[in-house]
Amino acid sequence: DEFQELGFELNLEFKDSLDDMAIDAFLDAFLAEAMDANGLDYVGGDDYGLVCLANRGSVTEEQRAAVESWLKGRDELTKVDVSPLLDAWYPEKPINKPA
Repeated sequence: DEFQELGFELNLEFKDSLDDMAIDAFLDAFLAEAMDANGLDYVGGDDYGLVCLANRGSVTEEQRAAVESWLKGRDELTKVDVSPLLDAWYPEKPINKPA
């Protein structure tokens, strides 16, 4: 419990008209502008994955909101689902509330 690290899940849907090069360009921008710029890492595929802190520790609500805002500002996507913060190691386990 004391070592719980928070992250969040992403589910993305791309426009059907996008080719592989456009999706690759989006992913490059996503990694640089949304992940690296916020000290975060992404593990997953093109359309689903987990975001966690690049170093040890937890993602903040502000970082989660920044990523969600960046994604919702992109016209390559038709759907963006960003989960609430969750335990990155045990997603089914409730997150600890600060004392």
